Amino acid sequence: MTIQIRDAVRADAALILGFITELAIFEKAEHEVVATLADIEDSLFAADATARALICSIGDKTVGYAVYFFSYSTWLGRKGLYLEDLYISPEYRGAGAGKCMLGHLACLARDTACGRFEWSVLDWNEPAIQFYRSIGASAQDEWVRYRIAGDALLDFADQHARRLLNNESLVCVKASTAVPHPPTHGAC
Repeated sequence: MTIQIRDAVRADAALILGFITELAIFEKAEHEVVATLADIEDSLFAADATARALICSIGDKTVGYAVYFFSYSTWLGRKGLYLEDLYISPEYRGAGAGKCMLGHLACLARDTACGRFEWSVLDWNEPAIQFYRSIGASAQDEWVRYRIAGDALLDFADQHARRLLNNESLVCVKASTAVPHPPTHGAC
């Protein structure tokens, strides 16, 4: 099956809100979701929106989403990419969709000169923690936040790009056009 990643559009707002609710249920925090459809539309798709979203599909089935934004590191004097949410529906986990989404975001971080790519994970989510370690991310001892930066970010992005070139089942889609990523430090 083909894995596709595309930028979310306003018409995806209800789908994204549904995935947010699924994620909250998984994290045992459904009661904390107060976002409405209008909130999602405004925060992700208004002209001044600072957060962005991706939609992941396998074949013709939409299976997950990611929400991210650009942050800033005073220590690096550079922007960073912060992954707020990454969610793949349980029945599609293990098919490579999560790794493809992270690879896509790693390429975005690399190509926009981000100094780091960070996210947080619940301390009880051991499968996710092991997965993040497997791609070169490391825990911040004083934080429950993961980062992939420097050579690990470049290596992961390049590995992802090479996988796209060598595997017809992985296609990243941007603006309705399938574009395989070259294995360089250029655009993914």
